[in-house]
Amino acid sequence: MLEVSNLHAGYGAIPVLYDISLRIAAGESVGILGHNGMGKTTMLRTLIGALRSTSGSVLFGGSDVTRAAPHARVKLGMAYVPQGREIFPALSTLDNLRMGLVKTGDRSLQIIESLLEDFPRLKPLLDRPGGSLSGGEQQLLALARALAGKPSLLLLDEPTEGIQPSIIEEIAETLASLRDRMKLTIVLVEQNLEFIATVSQRVLVIKRGQIGGEIPREHLGDFEIMSQYTGVHG
Repeated sequence: MLEVSNLHAGYGAIPVLYDISLRIAAGESVGILGHNGMGKTTMLRTLIGALRSTSGSVLFGGSDVTRAAPHARVKLGMAYVPQGREIFPALSTLDNLRMGLVKTGDRSLQIIESLLEDFPRLKPLLDRPGGSLSGGEQQLLALARALAGKPSLLLLDEPTEGIQPSIIEEIAETLASLRDRMKLTIVLVEQNLEFIATVSQRVLVIKRGQIGGEIPREHLGDFEIMSQYTGVHG
């Protein structure tokens, strides 16, 4: 599904990513752990094309998208939910979801109705402006909007930030269900150890712009051991 080789990227003359290489299979969920400033968000922005790589390659579904614009990658099946969600605050919840249909050109509300079965908390909020929703509700909306385009790869940047625990649990259960039921491929940047262990089938550690190793699967449920790998405490 996704193959990244020797990827370098940065901001102007400031390098951030150094020689990132990874392979992710279709239907796999991979978590990325690391301290702030280690390059996690930069990696996601480079994968979606919002930031140009300076060298290396990105293959998605067998296509070389290294120089492709973000909208071209979205058409191929990528979706990105950035840190901070970036919903349209003046639009209703329903119209935010409709914006997610732009990629496919499908105006049918059947897709939205199907999504609402996975995100039932949004059903009574369809007429409310997105900006009036709580942080957790906005995160659910951002996820549902991204999924409205029927992506095969979902890139998530710290979806639990500033969200109440009950909705964090709801998001984790929903993502795990979608991963298993729809074979959705997920790349998840996250600091919440319990959340990343629930959603991810394997977890990579990023340190100073490089992949510093993988946490063994048998350690994903042991947060004390996980924190020793990363220095991140859940």
